[in-house]
Amino acid sequence: MTNGFLRGTIAGAAGTTALNATTYLDMAVRGRGTSSAPEDLVEAAAGSAGVAIPGTGDERDNCLAGLGPLSGTGVGGVAGTVHRALLSRGRSIPAAAAIVLISAAAMAMSDAPLKLFGISDPADWKGADWAADAVPHLVYGAITYATLRLTDDA
Repeated sequence: MTNGFLRGTIAGAAGTTALNATTYLDMAVRGRGTSSAPEDLVEAAAGSAGVAIPGTGDERDNCLAGLGPLSGTGVGGVAGTVHRALLSRGRSIPAAAAIVLISAAAMAMSDAPLKLFGISDPADWKGADWAADAVPHLVYGAITYATLRLTDDA
């Protein structure tokens, strides 16, 4: 189980890198601004849990900016644990289904808390907003899954 979680965390880090690159490409192509949603979510969750974010001013803002994207590693860890558990039983999920499941889990882990903490309401999003969220998460799912498969034992 630990082996699957660690491999999944690495896969999630690769997926997060791909998600960020896709997001930055979208920003460059469409000229759209950055979103503070990841930082706002970390701040709200930490406040709700009674955990202080260290630093003040720019230092604190930088901590928030660094913590936001790390959630993708957790989703990858869970995906890796499930992937390894299935492999140990001689089973697997078809690639397309696994990619969609990983993508949907990552999207749910970011979008549901946005609604719960009152940061954003996905029900109010336009098509372009959904695309700007869904496409990078699909890339995340694909890269996370591909990395999991690449780390399978020969």
